[in-house]
Amino acid sequence: MPTANKEYQSQLRELAELMLAVAGESVTVMKRNAPERALKLKRHDEWGIYLEFLKVMFNLTDRLSALYVPIKEQPQFMDSLEDTVTLQLKNVLEPALGPGADQTEIMLTVGAAVAESRQAYDRYRFLITENNPVKDEMLKDFGGRVADTMGIAGNAQVSSAATLCAIAVIPAIKAILAGDEPPAAVVSTATQPTDTTSAPPPSTATPGLQGPTGTEIKLVSVMSTVAGEEVETRWGLHPRFRQDLSPEDMQRVAKLMNRVAKILGERYASVAFSDEWTSWHEAGHA
Repeated sequence: MPTANKEYQSQLRELAELMLAVAGESVTVMKRNAPERALKLKRHDEWGIYLEFLKVMFNLTDRLSALYVPIKEQPQFMDSLEDTVTLQLKNVLEPALGPGADQTEIMLTVGAAVAESRQAYDRYRFLITENNPVKDEMLKDFGGRVADTMGIAGNAQVSSAATLCAIAVIPAIKAILAGDEPPAAVVSTATQPTDTTSAPPPSTATPGLQGPTGTEIKLVSVMSTVAGEEVETRWGLHPRFRQDLSPEDMQRVAKLMNRVAKILGERYASVAFSDEWTSWHEAGHA
């Protein structure tokens, strides 16, 4: 796999972290904008939404990087970004997949997302730093693709929220490429007020991004899954965070997280098997 010059390594890492963080938060935003549909989404549906956001962000980064990276180096820069996103995604998924998981499938998935991004969006010709009808048309196209992926084609609220998320990430990408501090996150502002009686239970909500976009990393994750009548709750640490901990600190974290997983697992089980959240339980969400 190609490797970009060392001068871009920091930017590539920050861009990859930004893209994965925004894609994950944007999935939550989409679900909040369509709570009834969110109850019916399965994991592969959410994965499809996640990939749609990665696709548009690859395209936006490609357009912006052309303004900051020399023309001769820009193709290699984007190839290296693809590699960096693949590696970061593997690290994020490792707690769920287990150590030593095959990276090939993730690499092929990201590669396919990049190819589909070019096919879907490269036909739109516009200068990314300016507002114009063609840019608006592309972002509207993207919003429609997200709604289609969620199975609610033509849903104006979801389409508009997706467009806002894409617009919000542009200044952050630009700041990273320019070597500046990314602006405060505004992706969560795409969430519209919803009826809380039809929303997922509080324990399933994903916190919105707070503070500078791309500077926050999920260090600890807890996941509950349902298999028949059993609920399994697991926790994991970000690989870099795990490496920074001493054996003594790791023991303390493990003891604490085992207690947290037990409490959350019991809470999720009581909610998942209740009559109110039968459809949520069937979808296998946690």
